[in-house]
Amino acid sequence: MFRLFKKSKPVKIRSYHESTKYGVAAKDLKELLKKGCSTLKLSFSGAHVCLYSDGTEVTEEFFQTLPDHTELVLLCRDQTWSGVVFDISQLLNTDRHANDLIEAAKGLLSDEQSPKRRKILTDLLLNMEDRSELESREEDENWFKGVDARFKTKSAYMKFNCESRIRGYMKDVENTTKTIQKPRVRANFLKASKRLAEMLKTARYNGCYFDRTEKKPDRLCTQEGWFTCQGSFDQDMCKSLHSINPYGSRESRIVFSTWNLDHRIEKKRTIIPALLEALENHKATDINLNYFYCQLFTRENLKLVHIVCHKKGAHNLLCDAKMIFGQASNQNKGSRKAEKRKRSLK
Repeated sequence: MFRLFKKSKPVKIRSYHESTKYGVAAKDLKELLKKGCSTLKLSFSGAHVCLYSDGTEVTEEFFQTLPDHTELVLLCRDQTWSGVVFDISQLLNTDRHANDLIEAAKGLLSDEQSPKRRKILTDLLLNMEDRSELESREEDENWFKGVDARFKTKSAYMKFNCESRIRGYMKDVENTTKTIQKPRVRANFLKASKRLAEMLKTARYNGCYFDRTEKKPDRLCTQEGWFTCQGSFDQDMCKSLHSINPYGSRESRIVFSTWNLDHRIEKKRTIIPALLEALENHKATDINLNYFYCQLFTRENLKLVHIVCHKKGAHNLLCDAKMIFGQASNQNKGSRKAEKRKRSLK
């Protein structure tokens, strides 16, 4: 009898798969389920209702406390709802309505005063307006603004970008020659430097690391061009999960220039000094230059890191002493020791 005098509560209801919301008025949960199932054409058996915002299941008692026009989700027997997070997940997994979302974000951004919300909307737009599927200058002229005219594709420029960084590392090695005082050591270091340069040239300066058209083992990005931060030198992975696609937009390309190919074992503090020290008493032919090449110019010792994950302090990591000299050098050392023993026995 009391139910006859209950006031109907207006709510907004939607289904699991659709974002369209319908206004429904009901005196209790049972009536809401009946009307909701009828409106959304769902089976009444096993149907249940959750809050759209956080997925809390609505009971009869809870229903009576809800404010008018609360947003609800009507679910079938085996369906669950995790709240607004579910919609975000759906958004990340589909390009559906992407253009509408971009326009909506632009509209919100034009009126938004909160710096925090403006930052969120700006980041959203940066990632939604993704033109990474375009490759040539003709297709995406804006991406190439400020890029030398000789580059006709994004991949060609990104490859050059990586080559330039690696060439810079080689330049650091070559510049060390000027600081060496002893002529013999300087001559040996120059030989080693030239050999490293030849090896690097043969490998095309490892420009493949940034080139998305290269094969998977050789590139650092996905086929679409996404790069993931590999974490600081002392971590196995990036705890902040930084990622970027410089192929997607001009702004992303520019931001990517702040990411570093960081040496785990440091180039200037450790690797080059170790090479120089080894050449103090050995010829260039005695040195395991393959080891130094890998430490200076390859992914064996290089990590791609977001600027936030780039630790500039001393890494305190040393070169592997067992790898510095080649096998031939070790054999020569053994021969010299044997000769000394023979002479001492005479």
